[in-house]
Amino acid sequence: RGTVVVACPDGDGGPAEEALRVIGEYGDRLRGCRLTVLVLADGAPDLPTRLGAAEAELPPEVTVHLMPGPPSRLPVALRAAGAAGAPMLSYLEGADAADPVALSAAATGRPAEALLFAAAGTPLRAALGDAGFPLSTAVELADAGRRIGFGTGSDRSLEALKEELWATGLRMVGPHGEPLAPAPEVDPEPLAGVLLAELVRHGPRTVTELRRYAVTATAYRAVDALRAMTTLLDTARVSRAPEQGRLGGDVLLTAAGPAA
Repeated sequence: RGTVVVACPDGDGGPAEEALRVIGEYGDRLRGCRLTVLVLADGAPDLPTRLGAAEAELPPEVTVHLMPGPPSRLPVALRAAGAAGAPMLSYLEGADAADPVALSAAATGRPAEALLFAAAGTPLRAALGDAGFPLSTAVELADAGRRIGFGTGSDRSLEALKEELWATGLRMVGPHGEPLAPAPEVDPEPLAGVLLAELVRHGPRTVTELRRYAVTATAYRAVDALRAMTTLLDTARVSRAPEQGRLGGDVLLTAAGPAA
């Protein structure tokens, strides 16, 4: 079994309708499963009719529950639908995307992941961490005035989310506030400086730890982190142990001097 949570901002049922459409596309993979879709929304009188029409196109393995109210009602919705403790993917959008009650409930999934979409400057990463997500990131969209946050317990999911964001072609905000345009290969120097500063602050780190830091704390991807670390080694700003061999996850990097 599994649970999908969609919190619609200001009564806009668009995200819920889109979620049901996507679920319907994969309906043939749901045999033997039980998927609960919880929709939290306010102020949309026609939403029950719209969701009812969408639900009618879904396989019987999918059950849709609509509950009026803000995201903070998620704990009640989970109990009412008997969906607590299942694997859970939550989508929260709008001014209440970082609601602590909703995020704490979203983190109770086994496993749990949450995708947040909020106004620029909203502290999404801190909110996800406080709610109990082991890994989290937040990316500012440079031209949209919006911020995307993601919480998970899986490095693989986190790296996949970053790859999907870069595939959109949307410009993001770099580590020093500069616009970052997605490209197959980007200038590794800004991220190299960030990783070097992290080594100076906190001491030696493995490649795995630095890659995770780049993916969680910046807009960059894991592949960009590896290129940045290679740049640091090539310019002798860091040393490695062991000195030879592949730049694998357990290789330890140490700053050779203060960050530039």
